[in-house]
Amino acid sequence: MFGILSQLLDLIYKKHCYFCRSTRENTKFCSKCYAKVKLLPFRRIEFINNVEVFSATAYTGAILKMIRGIKYHKQRDLAFYQAKIMYDYWKNLEISKNEFVIVPVPISNKRLKERHYNHMSLVAKEFAALTGYVVNENLIVRVKDTAPQYKLNKVQRAKNLKGAFEPNKENFSEVKGKKLLIFDDILTTGSTISEITKVMRSLGAEDITAFTTSCSDYNLRFA
Repeated sequence: MFGILSQLLDLIYKKHCYFCRSTRENTKFCSKCYAKVKLLPFRRIEFINNVEVFSATAYTGAILKMIRGIKYHKQRDLAFYQAKIMYDYWKNLEISKNEFVIVPVPISNKRLKERHYNHMSLVAKEFAALTGYVVNENLIVRVKDTAPQYKLNKVQRAKNLKGAFEPNKENFSEVKGKKLLIFDDILTTGSTISEITKVMRSLGAEDITAFTTSCSDYNLRFA
């Protein structure tokens, strides 16, 4: 009954594309706007703490608007498209892609209460549905409510994130020997990935890869 009602409401109140406002396809990310997304070359963009880091696209245009929409404006429907863009890139990488455990970067309890969801958890679950991977949100805990990173320079970012994450030791035993995939939205200086890999390695994690939806101009010098 609810499904029928939902379909009727979609017909009456058509969804508009979040980027061009078109209602022609009754979707949040129309095919015309999606086709404009440019993927980066299919190779690692950074190497942080001996961890390969990949980014699907640049943090600009529709990608910037999409990430901010999910993160700050409750546009949860866009999580599927963010995951799809990452999958479009991921499936073209010439690396072993079997049996990853996805670890979305956690947010603080304060931000979780404000937003009511972790945006990267939403994206990770959509990505898992496309790949068959498992999502584990209980390996890393964010214990420090850090200042927004975009306001800080490289040195300030590293200081801001120092001690921000702690491992859940009990849950880490469940993934011992497995391939871990750190999942985040934007790569800038790599401070977040650096801190999380340190925490993971402190408990014996060895096979770690990092994957972000996008990267800043700072990183594009490698692309």
